[in-house]
Formats: sequence, structure tokens, C-alpha cells
Amino acid sequence: MDNSKPLPPIAYFTIMSMVSPIALNILLPALPDVAAGLNVTTAEVQLSLTLYLFSLAIGQLICGPLADRFGRRPILLIGIAIHFIGCLLGAFADDLSSLLVARVLQAFGGCTGMVLARTIMLDRYSRDQAAGKIGYITLSIAISQAIAPTLGGHINLQLGWQYLFHFSLLLSTVSWLIVLFMIPETATNKTDSLRIDRVLKQYWQVIKAPNYLGYALSTTFISCAFYLFIGSVPYIVDQEMGGSSADFGNWFLFVSLGFMFGSFNAAKLSAKLGTHRMITLGHSLSMAGALIMLITVYNVGVTYLTIFLPMALFTIGRGFSQPNSQSAGISCSKSSPSTASGLMGFVQLLTGALVAQMTPALLSAGSIWIILVLVLCPILAFAAYFTTSRQ
Repeated sequence: MDNSKPLPPIAYFTIMSMVSPIALNILLPALPDVAAGLNVTTAEVQLSLTLYLFSLAIGQLICGPLADRFGRRPILLIGIAIHFIGCLLGAFADDLSSLLVARVLQAFGGCTGMVLARTIMLDRYSRDQAAGKIGYITLSIAISQAIAPTLGGHINLQLGWQYLFHFSLLLSTVSWLIVLFMIPETATNKTDSLRIDRVLKQYWQVIKAPNYLGYALSTTFISCAFYLFIGSVPYIVDQEMGGSSADFGNWFLFVSLGFMFGSFNAAKLSAKLGTHRMITLGHSLSMAGALIMLITVYNVGVTYLTIFLPMALFTIGRGFSQPNSQSAGISCSKSSPSTASGLMGFVQLLTGALVAQMTPALLSAGSIWIILVLVLCPILAFAAYFTTSRQ
């Protein structure tokens, strides 16, 4: 493949990037129906979220080194093909084991599009040019996360949860064909070996960098609240509100739009207020959202308004704090920024997987316990943030 071949329009890369976020989020509103259809418990079907997040964490950690060794195209083609197989298996899953294997394959394979679309931009463009291109990719991921639960809720209600995998199957097919026919190889200097020992050493150096863990854990605790919410509220809507998957999807738009509003305005406000004020403001808004949810649910009860609107405020805060916490943390590692970024994503997803698996136990104790943990998350985020020097 000619390394000088021009890249196709950025729209093709956004499709690649949306494969995994859509597969992750489109199934969430249907989890109660999946549990009923497969005749399994909430804790058992929750493994489909836990294992997806865990596999996504591992996949993102190893995807980069593999692409450096073998090239971008081979890893993309193999990865999206693995995701395709996972979609196919999920579409015909008739027991829990098949569903869980399908989710693992979807996550392992789908992460390649997210990671390598951005890597290809950095291969071909200057840092400033790549930043603009990557901005479109980040936007596509945010949009896919916003629309997938709503789309999934309605598809599940009209056709059944298996058709959610058919949708992901179609998207992965389009993405694989784009890579096959339109994406050139952009890795000009492939590494001679994977050198796992060198990679592990880089990760250890990042962990030891001053302030890195403080920023990484600060954004991780806020992300954990989001994973807890998306992993628990479909059951609350189903069991306590008597709503459908479509109801969850419709109301979840407020949460998604809150995050998008915060993210889109973060850059402009950060230039005026600075990174540290934005982190403080973001965590404060998230704290306010969680407290409003706790107070209103305690006094009024569990309703769509008392659950989803406070969470929208929470995610506005997340949109303010997350990019600033991430950039501050990544900048702590002067020599290995890409390693620092990958490790931060790994920590967030791995912790999110653990939180997702705690959800059934919290639900059995009562939905108020979900909200109490949501309040705890920004408290822990502030605690981690205050361990940094904030210079």
C-alpha cells in the first residue's frame, strides 16, 4: 500500500470511530428485556456491560503497540472483523454465554476504530492540523453516545433486542469496507518487535509522574458515576417507573445533551478561566446535580424529572472537568503523552467495569443507594484533585 496515498474525507474516519461507542450504548436500554428473554438475573445480564468495558480497556491498551508493529490497516481490518463476528453471534444469541462472548468480541475488535482513527490523523498531519481532525472524531463519538440509547430503546421496543446487534452488524460492515478500499497504510516506521518490557516500563514511568494519578483518578471518579447511571437506570425505569426501553432512550437525550453542551463550551471557557478553575467548576456542577437528585428523589420520589434532569446537570459538569483533567494529567508525562493518554483511558474503563458489576447489589438495596454513590463520586473526584499541586 502506498504510504503517500491521500486520506479520504474525515467523515469516513468518524464512521470507524462510532462502531464501538454505538455497540456499547445501543444495548443498554434493552438490558431488562435481555434478562427476561434469556431468563437470567440482573446481575448475570449486567456482565454484558462489565465485560464490554473490561475488554474495551484491555483492547485500547494493546491496540497501539500492535499497530506500531504490524501497521494500521491490518489491525483495523482484523479488529473490525472481530467486531463483526461479535455482532453476528449477538444477533443469534439464545443464552447468556453466547451474549457475553459476543460482547467481548465486539469490544476487543471495535476499539481499533476509536484508537487508530486518531493515530492515523497524527501519522499524516501536524499536531495542530491533527487536533482539528481529531476534534471531529471526538464529536462523532459524543454524538453516537447521545443517539445510541435512544435509537436502541426504539429498535428494542419495535423489533426486539437481537436487532440491536443487526444494526451494529451493518455499521461494522460499512466500516470494514471503508478500511479495505479507502484507508491507506500510514505507518512509515514500524517497530521491529512489540517489546512488552519497554511498554510496561513506559506505563510505570507515567504512573510515577508527579500529579498524574491525582488528575487521572479525579476524572475517573466522575466517569464512574456515569457508568453507574447508565448501568442502573434502565432497570429503575423498567421496575420502578413502569417505563419502556424507548422511555429511557428518550429521557437519556437530556443527559447526553448535557455532556455535549459542557464539552463544546469547555474549550472557550478554559481559555478564560484556566484548567484548574474549570476542573473545580465542573466537579461543583456534578456535585450539585447529584445532590439535587438525592434531595428531589427523597422528597418527591423516583420520576423521570428527578432522575434525568439532575443527571444532565451532572454531565454538564463532566463536560467541563473531563477534558481539563485529562489534558492536565497527560501533560504530567513530558516524554510519553500517548502512553499517558492510553493508561488514563484504561483506568477509567477498568474502574467503570468494576462499578458496573456492583450495580445489581446497589439496586437490590434500593435505588436511593445508587444516588448516594453518585453523590460520593464527585467528593472522591475533589479529593483526588486536591492531591495535585495545581500549578
